[in-house]
Amino acid sequence: MRHYTNITYKSSVARDLKKIGKDVARRVLDDLEHELSRNAHAQPILRGAFAGLRKLRVGDYRVIYALHDDTVLVLRIGHRKDV
Repeated sequence: MRHYTNITYKSSVARDLKKIGKDVARRVLDDLEHELSRNAHAQPILRGAFAGLRKLRVGDYRVIYALHDDTVLVLRIGHRKDV
């Protein structure tokens, strides 16, 4: 099992987090950092226009990310109905 030591965020993720509120954003960030640092490869791969990217579900929210070497790049966080 491969561990990812570096989780980075695209600048637009800050805007995504402001939309969902501080309490929910903190829970989503805590869960995603815990899960992606250990199991980033285990999450489903997207198809179609977003082929190659991966998704993680945290409650009613979805995290879209990419893997590069030993880095996880978080691209988007949003409600499941929107992302």
